Amino acid sequence: MRHKIPCFCDNTFTVDVPEEINLDEQPQYVEDILSGIFMNFTCTSCGKKHKPEFPLTVHWPSKRVSLEVIPELERGSFYRRKEEEDAVKETVIGYPELAERVAALKSDLVPEALEAIKYYLLVKADETYPEEDISVWFQNKSGDSLEFHIHGIKQDEVAVMKVPAALYEKTLTDFKKNPKTDPFGSLRVKTYLSIQNILRPDELK
Repeated sequence: MRHKIPCFCDNTFTVDVPEEINLDEQPQYVEDILSGIFMNFTCTSCGKKHKPEFPLTVHWPSKRVSLEVIPELERGSFYRRKEEEDAVKETVIGYPELAERVAALKSDLVPEALEAIKYYLLVKADETYPEEDISVWFQNKSGDSLEFHIHGIKQDEVAVMKVPAALYEKTLTDFKKNPKTDPFGSLRVKTYLSIQNILRPDELK
């Protein structure tokens, strides 16, 4: 689909944007998504980089998942819309969440366990830095540890936290035994699994 992108230089340029991609058939998109260059566009007049978000469906048959990707600007409308009875897709909101989910699936990790660990890390960070606006993002699995990035503790700095794989396995076991207990039960709203469901403002509940 063709979209017009307005630039601050008063130029408007047109780009071709896919409505669906298949990561098995188009594996180059995996690294594009993880590296943050996916759907980056350059103004044809001034050369400024733009990172707009467009609705997208991402299929990954080998991982047995289809993702409905919603732009961050449509977060509120997602919570207000009626649940589709035949919904089969998982939802992610915003391209950073898409990158995080692709990283998890690439490492064959269960998103529910990762989101729970993010919740535990966020609670601990908030206790130490109660005045800061902190967010936690999964990055990758390397050897016997999982790497998370914590934003907001210090301006323009990212804290790196390495979590033992054993803690992930314990969290996964707890989820499988008691999937509806907190925090697991609060991590999902309809087709959307995210720590953001716990953090969302009251007007979106």
